[in-house]
Amino acid sequence: MARRRRGRPVDGILVLDKPGGASSNHALQQAKRLYFAAKAGHTGSLDPLATGVLPLCFGEATKFSQYLLDADKAYESTFVLGVATATSDAEGEVLKESDASGIDEATVRAALEAFRGDIEQVPSMFSAIKQDGQPLYKLARQGLEVERKARQVTVHRLELLAFRPGLRAEVDIAMECSKGTYVRSIAEDLGAALGCGAHVSALRRTKAGPFTLADAVTLSTLEALKQNDRLADMDQLLLPEDTAVRGMPLVRLTESGGFYMRQGQPVQVPNAPCNGMVRVALETGEFLGVGEILDDGRVAPRRLVVDRH
Repeated sequence: MARRRRGRPVDGILVLDKPGGASSNHALQQAKRLYFAAKAGHTGSLDPLATGVLPLCFGEATKFSQYLLDADKAYESTFVLGVATATSDAEGEVLKESDASGIDEATVRAALEAFRGDIEQVPSMFSAIKQDGQPLYKLARQGLEVERKARQVTVHRLELLAFRPGLRAEVDIAMECSKGTYVRSIAEDLGAALGCGAHVSALRRTKAGPFTLADAVTLSTLEALKQNDRLADMDQLLLPEDTAVRGMPLVRLTESGGFYMRQGQPVQVPNAPCNGMVRVALETGEFLGVGEILDDGRVAPRRLVVDRH
């Protein structure tokens, strides 16, 4: 007999403004506790150092978390030049110190050119990538270092927001990138290119997939609502499940088409796209889930929400 899940059935997406110093899982567990939710998951880890957009999926929305995991991200970050650390961030052991006072803004701008477009990155030993089932950061904390293969990522935008010269010059950047891009690796590689070393001192995620900081809610806001027994107001902060896949083309089904799709059967849909993944809803607007266009033009169910009726 399956163990009954503790908590109430909560469905939807909470865009959390993750606080600094907390792991993504710790932030998730706090939000799950405040909602007393039976089921929840996050959509890709943010470093403890980082703050900002962390979409959390509750209940039926967890079926679509992969699409947010695969989505592009955007960040704002501060790099400190002249100090290289073991973790490429402010929390790591200092490995090398240099005088960065000879570096000017024009030199930084020129060096940043190499990090735009399709680039190769060697993941940090302090990343969450797994090697033989173990996250690299756990191996790194044991003093171990393993060979990592370079991975291709895409930096769609890399903008210099500010430059503050000095012995420990600081660079503020904004970037938009594909999934799996490590900002700390950009800082480390920029420091190497400038010959002075560098690390990340501040990191804020400003966007994940369709979600931005404008959508984000803090844990302190949730705690205040919970203390005042305003659970209904907390639930109002949850976005519908289909917001996770709003980038997909929408196809609408009749009630009978929806019935067959819920039985796991592909259905014919007039004027559907020729291929790829689609967002599926009834003509009434009710979201059914995600489907895939087959070679014969029918739409096959891939991830469906539970029928609430």
